[in-house]
Amino acid sequence: MTEQRVNEPDVTWLDPDTVQLRQTKASHWEAPFLYLLFGRERSLLIDTGATTDEAQFALRATIERLTSDWLRRNPVVFVRPYPLVVAHSHAHGDHIAGDALLRGRPGTTVVGTSPAEVIGFFGFHTWPDETVSFDLGRRVIDVIGGPGHEPSAVAFFDRQTGILFTGDTVLPAHLYVRDLTQFRATVERLIRFRDDPTAPVRELRGAHIEMSNDPGVVYPPGTVDQPDEAPLPLRPRILDRVLAALDELDGTPGQRVVRRRFIVTLNR
Repeated sequence: MTEQRVNEPDVTWLDPDTVQLRQTKASHWEAPFLYLLFGRERSLLIDTGATTDEAQFALRATIERLTSDWLRRNPVVFVRPYPLVVAHSHAHGDHIAGDALLRGRPGTTVVGTSPAEVIGFFGFHTWPDETVSFDLGRRVIDVIGGPGHEPSAVAFFDRQTGILFTGDTVLPAHLYVRDLTQFRATVERLIRFRDDPTAPVRELRGAHIEMSNDPGVVYPPGTVDQPDEAPLPLRPRILDRVLAALDELDGTPGQRVVRRRFIVTLNR
């Protein structure tokens, strides 16, 4: 077995057209998850990780390898260079730092990170209440406005896999609430989307793991060894539990509500 280099992300194929990548703790303690979705006309990369140095985090080389592998298995895709759209769950540095590694790559569009740029690229008319579709070619992604943790945040729903990619909004970790009104509205929006029978949500996948397998026990920020991590996927009903936890916040900065699979924290 070939030993993985510390600068290479952990790669998991969730299905033949969907890749989950995780930046290793050895390259950055945040260890964010990224997602690469392939369609007949283009691919979508959700987030780019926490570093700008290819030698430290081999993002571009990994994208090139995964794309070449997929194109070999899908020879009916004729567009060259095969387009890649780089978008983001939100604009915090540990999710956009790797943009620099992909700018200038042939066929690649890097979506801006301001609310105006996100709204303009995806074609929102009534941000953030509207859900818009983004077609990769025989694979439609629903883009859902998600501010509250960060102003330009969105969630992505992949109709092919039934996965709702929720970034830092809902995940087995700290849920940092920066705008309580907007965060609550986002969770309510995701619940309405989940409950729509035309968009069956199978599971949620966020951008980090900070919780351990011990209910309510979290690894503190800066931890580089997490041997007993909780699983990343969350069941759709977790959204109801997040909403209930938000109801316990009274607006006091720094307030925390601890649950088995997450901790809500109202930012100072």
